[in-house]
Amino acid sequence: MNAIEAVGVHVTLGGQPIVRGVDLAVPTGQVLALLGANGSGKSTLVRALLGVVPHVSGTVQLLGAPLGPRVPWDRVGYVPQRMAAAGGVPTTALEVVVSGMLHGRRLRPPRDRRPRALAALDALGVAHLRDRRVQELSGGQQQRVLIARALVREPRLLVLDEPTSGIDLPTQRAFVDTLSRLRDTGTTVVVVLHEIGPFAPLIDRAVVLRHGQVVHDGPPPPARGEHGDAGHDHTHPHADPEPPTDGPDLTLEVTP
Repeated sequence: MNAIEAVGVHVTLGGQPIVRGVDLAVPTGQVLALLGANGSGKSTLVRALLGVVPHVSGTVQLLGAPLGPRVPWDRVGYVPQRMAAAGGVPTTALEVVVSGMLHGRRLRPPRDRRPRALAALDALGVAHLRDRRVQELSGGQQQRVLIARALVREPRLLVLDEPTSGIDLPTQRAFVDTLSRLRDTGTTVVVVLHEIGPFAPLIDRAVVLRHGQVVHDGPPPPARGEHGDAGHDHTHPHADPEPPTDGPDLTLEVTP
């Protein structure tokens, strides 16, 4: 079974087409990297797949169910690019993670909520911040709390939108180790990345978007050009100002 099955997905925002006829099937247990330049439609696509923004045409199924109430949302974890404003309500890091155990009709977290939440925070190296208000945390610390909130669900499908933004390299590597263990249990992971970096050994497949269209689907595209030597360790697509074309046209840069 595919964890994600999307056919002909189109998304329009503000009257502008952002995602253009994307087909995407992600088998259960696969780790997929969604790559592309800024403005290529990566974040909009994953938000459409999760129903956060509407798609104007096409179909989406998650974990075998059509997008909607039949999806087992308690087993879907999502990490957005940034934490939403809390409206001035004081909320601790621990409370944010515990909220990840609430879903659907479950209005009360389970009895083991505290040890589970602490374990998730510890896996991201922020257990010591459990009683801090999230409004007081740095952007990188907030991002780790959001990741812990997604992990505490023990998800079957985990979607991450540039999860390591603002996170130091050692913590990124620890996070990749955590994702590797999740993959070993059969969790499907879709991760939006600007740079592959330490995720490289984990990724089974890469899909590259350009102007809202899929231009590559397969192994991570090889680096080419002046930076393609062994002394560099990650790749990212260049922005491309040209209009969409019918065929793939992607340039990758490898930087220190």
